[in-house]
Amino acid sequence: MHYYINQMKTRFLLIGLLFAATISLKAQDSQDIDDSSIKGQFVEVIDKSNNYQEFKVIKKTQLATLRKNILDSISNLEKEIVAKDETIASQSGKISNLENKLASTQESLTISMGKEDGISLFGIPMQKTAYNTLLFSIIGFLLLALLLFIYKYNSSNSITKEANAKFDETEAAFEAYRQKKLEDEQVLRRKLQDEINKNR
Repeated sequence: MHYYINQMKTRFLLIGLLFAATISLKAQDSQDIDDSSIKGQFVEVIDKSNNYQEFKVIKKTQLATLRKNILDSISNLEKEIVAKDETIASQSGKISNLENKLASTQESLTISMGKEDGISLFGIPMQKTAYNTLLFSIIGFLLLALLLFIYKYNSSNSITKEANAKFDETEAAFEAYRQKKLEDEQVLRRKLQDEINKNR
């Protein structure tokens, strides 16, 4: 019974060593300790150990050294994993920051494009088409008002000239009438004076 328990322990120990060796060999590019030396130690421990039937008898010192090297390798791997996790977290933060900046830039670009496509009139945002329509409508209205003003001015000017001409004609006629009346009055006074002189 005791023999079978020792066999089982030995088998579990060998399986554990092989498993640790597999982990150690898979991470050989990222370890500070030379993994080939660990591999060599496995070879040395297994090949140079004593044989007992179909089992290998390994010295405790060799097993302790191998165990220490494996644990050191695992520790280095854990440190590297932590460092990589920190790097990933830092890069994730940078990516998040860049995504926020990108979103802000896209928002600014959208606002800029909106401003480019639109015009603010008295603080009211308008599309360029609506602004152009309103602008040309105002210009058309002002031109129409100007043409109407010119027409009214010319019409009023013509009426004013005609009225001035009639006024001048009337004034000339009145002056002629006044002169005639003065002459008639002078004639009547002479006649009256002549009659008064005769009666004396």
